Order: sequence, then structure tokens, then C-alpha cells
Amino acid sequence: MENRERLKHLIKTRSFKMSDTPSIRLSSGKMSHFYFNLKKVTYYPEGQVLIGDVIYNKIQDLQFKPKGIGGLTMGADPIAISVAFSSYLKQNPIEAFSIRKEPKGYGMGLQLEGNVEKGDDVIIIDDVVTTGNSTIKAIRIAREQGLNILCAIVLVDRCEENGRQHIEAENIPV
Repeated sequence: MENRERLKHLIKTRSFKMSDTPSIRLSSGKMSHFYFNLKKVTYYPEGQVLIGDVIYNKIQDLQFKPKGIGGLTMGADPIAISVAFSSYLKQNPIEAFSIRKEPKGYGMGLQLEGNVEKGDDVIIIDDVVTTGNSTIKAIRIAREQGLNILCAIVLVDRCEENGRQHIEAENIPV
């Protein structure tokens, strides 16, 4: 089975939950019949290998040359690390970075962690998109840090609440 198809299978079998009634609360506060808990795949060893390979190959297909890949901490972190690891094995390293929702309250007070800096080309990633708000928050913080965003890549678009369209309204292809 091709890696992309295997990844889809893992997402369906490990991450997808459905109910007959809208009993699952989403981050937007709305209730839904279905939910994706992508951490069940992004923290799973095989999932990490597949995610790294699939997203790295997508970046190559798009002919992008990012210095880094990352997004809001928690959802994006294991994805960024998987891609960084895969890219290193393919001798074309892409740095992983992480964005906090708020600047750190101690030390250097950083909101962005990793080896990317002003002017670097980056890709913003997210695990699941519904409204697009988390991805947009990461985009805006990355822009404030002076990063040049090539695109956003998401593992799952719920195709509800126009998340993709909201992200693209920020002039970022998804």
C-alpha cells in the first residue's frame, strides 16, 4: 500500500470518531457528529514515518525550498518533527519549528522556537482544519516574526465552516 493511502487508512482507523447525534464539541464550540483526533496518528511511530514521507514528498512536488516547517504547538509539533526527520534522511533538511499561542513568560520570552529567523521561507502546518483559526493564528505570528510563508499544509480538512477558504483569504495557498 502506498504511503499516502496507508496514512489515510491510519487516520480512518485510529483518529476518526463518529456519533449518531452531534455530541462531540469542537474547538470552535460547535457540536458535530464526527471528530478527528490526529494525535492518535501523529504520535504513533508508523504515523510519524508516513506523515514525514507524505508531506516531504508534497513539498517536493510543489517545488518549494523551505528553510523550516511548523505551526501552533501541540497539533503541529509532531508533524514538523516528522517532516524534519524525513527530510534529513533524504539529505535535504527542513528545520522544524514551533509557535506558542502566547510568548513564553520567562527566559527569552520567545513565541517561536526553532532555527528559523526573519526572512526565511517556511511552511505552516496543522493537523486538522475546521474554521482555520489555529492555522491563521500561526500564519499571523509567523508573519510578525518576519517569516515568508510559502503555503499551509494540513493533514485533514474537515470541509466544514470554510477553514480552507479562511486560510486562503490570508493570501496563503493550502
